[in-house]
Amino acid sequence: MKYLVTGTAGFIGYHVAKKLLERGEEVIGLDVINDYYDINLKYSRLASMGIAKDEIETNHLVQSTAIQNYRFIKLDLAEKEPLMDLFAKEKFDVVINLAAQAGVRYSLTHPEVYIQSNIISFLNILEACRFHPVKHLVYASSSSVYGANEKLPFSTSDSVDHPISLYAASKKSNELMAHTYSHLFGIPTTGLRFFTVYGPWGRPDMALFLFTEAILKGETIKVFNHGKMKRDFTYIDDIVEGVIRVADRPATPNKDFDPQNPDPGSGKAPFKVYNIGNSSPVLLMDYIKAIEKGLGKEAKMDLLPLQPGDVPASHADVTDLVRDTGYKPETSIQDGVSAFTNWYLDYYKK
Repeated sequence: MKYLVTGTAGFIGYHVAKKLLERGEEVIGLDVINDYYDINLKYSRLASMGIAKDEIETNHLVQSTAIQNYRFIKLDLAEKEPLMDLFAKEKFDVVINLAAQAGVRYSLTHPEVYIQSNIISFLNILEACRFHPVKHLVYASSSSVYGANEKLPFSTSDSVDHPISLYAASKKSNELMAHTYSHLFGIPTTGLRFFTVYGPWGRPDMALFLFTEAILKGETIKVFNHGKMKRDFTYIDDIVEGVIRVADRPATPNKDFDPQNPDPGSGKAPFKVYNIGNSSPVLLMDYIKAIEKGLGKEAKMDLLPLQPGDVPASHADVTDLVRDTGYKPETSIQDGVSAFTNWYLDYYKK
């Protein structure tokens, strides 16, 4: 089948495209390659897949020099007409939309970027799927949608009406927009609420990357909520397996949907939302210990209060993911962090 994977210069998109290609699918990767974090890392991800930087700047669709079934296009999803032209020409079977402006704290200072990248761009994806029908649209949501909810574990049947960052609000908006298009136009859509994804080729703005860099330099790391945070850290390979298993099962209407007691995670339309998390929350201090072990070096810590927009704990209920796909993420923190630190030391030649 032919897949469009957006955000393929990014962390999750890169890994998802790679996995699809390994099983023989045809993939077109798309990314705007913005400078939210180091673009050299983004170009390195693409280069590892046979997509050369100089080719990206001069060609519309770049053919990979390493993988026959992989092409890449640099495109801003906020530009509707080029996107519609791409859909009309390529006739995708499945769209996996992983492009977005990420980051909770960045949304406090750059709110307009989230409207452009996460709302307008997603609307354009929905419109493209409406006028050029696909078998399934899978898109990234986030565990941050649970916001002020403190009932653990977080379930897709829980209300998510109290976001505490604009990033979270934009992700809930994506789910609502997807449901609308599923209802009105019959587009099968599935949203995936990711829980603190980490691993090789990860994002430099995430704690694992920041902590590793600072520890190696002998600098002090900022540990928020005085280290009393708990996170459902989920290894990248587990995320990818979940994404692809879900993508292989187009959303269908919930035959047991009760309009008098509606389930937020499904509907009468072909609409579904899943959590993808390890379902085993880890104390932030234990996470730091795993990094110290991987690097063979102790961390210097500055214990700070909880930051605006952050939640003190996350814990995924993946019951419906296991029921529907037979898959449960299970990579341990020790194994996952070790894989990251090994990659980091090799990539940066430390």
